[in-house]
Amino acid sequence: MSAFVTLSSGQRMPVIGLGTWKSAPGQVKQAVLAALDCGYRHIDCAAAYGNEREVGEALAVWVGPGKALRREEVFVTSKLWNTKHDPGDVEEACRTSLAHLGLSYLDLYLMHWPMAFQRGTELMPKREDGSICYSNTHYRDTWMAMESLVDKGLVKAIGLSNFNARQTDDIISIARHKPVVNQVECHPYLSQTEILSHCRSAAVCVTAYSPLGSGDRPWATSDEPRLLEDPRLGAIAQRYQKSPAQVILSRLYCEWNLSVLYHRWHVQRGVVSIPKSVTPSRIQQNLEVFDFSLSPEDIDLIESFNRNTRFIVPTVEREGKRVWRDAEHPHFPFNDPY
Repeated sequence: MSAFVTLSSGQRMPVIGLGTWKSAPGQVKQAVLAALDCGYRHIDCAAAYGNEREVGEALAVWVGPGKALRREEVFVTSKLWNTKHDPGDVEEACRTSLAHLGLSYLDLYLMHWPMAFQRGTELMPKREDGSICYSNTHYRDTWMAMESLVDKGLVKAIGLSNFNARQTDDIISIARHKPVVNQVECHPYLSQTEILSHCRSAAVCVTAYSPLGSGDRPWATSDEPRLLEDPRLGAIAQRYQKSPAQVILSRLYCEWNLSVLYHRWHVQRGVVSIPKSVTPSRIQQNLEVFDFSLSPEDIDLIESFNRNTRFIVPTVEREGKRVWRDAEHPHFPFNDPY
């Protein structure tokens, strides 16, 4: 079964996509091939992931003239990295992603973060002390350069990632092409009720990244909670004879599906999910979330897991404490509670 959410641009975006962050070289091609084979029609990419060439190799097998799928049948997202925020760098960065992916256009192009880093080819430009070299380029100026990508037909739509509500409104206030998506970390330990509601009111679709908690993130520590190992989630999964991952993804789907009367977070707007896996059986499993519905009681129970815990914010040690690495950046989104 396929399910879609209609973006404000009129595009239909599949509600389950394959995430490609952290997919190692040599693995991501096979993951994308497996995903397309079992029915995925939404692939989420980013220049910063360093694997778009491999994703492109997989797309070339399936998509195009004489192939199993027409280009318009696959929704492909990529993202502009922080070192490419200068308006003069935006188009070249987009064209580089297109070349690596082997595509003539992207369905969606996101600004990966509102924070600009120093221009250049180094992904993480650093000073001698290891701190990041920032840039004062404002995300509004970057957005206006991204709008020209729509005008030129290089992308069908543009959107945001990791923007808070105030920053989202800031973009909307100056936009010729409105943001159609805000991609944010969202899982049962980080329910994101406020930003989801705010985006819904602004006709901005939310994509949930790391919906399964991202236990394999590079900076994970042994003492941090692991969502998929939560015994409460395991008990729910056992009741439905599903995996914990399927329960989480079904929860997000229930919020989107207008026919489910007991959903909590969204009435009119969808939550799109992009779980990452390189294991074919799990890739298949993550798509099999449309054949069951959680009870209202179980939805409430999962909602109660929220602890406002962010996993996808790199930390560093300063003065003996772990702190958010980029919190000093003037556009760091999570210093603002809303």
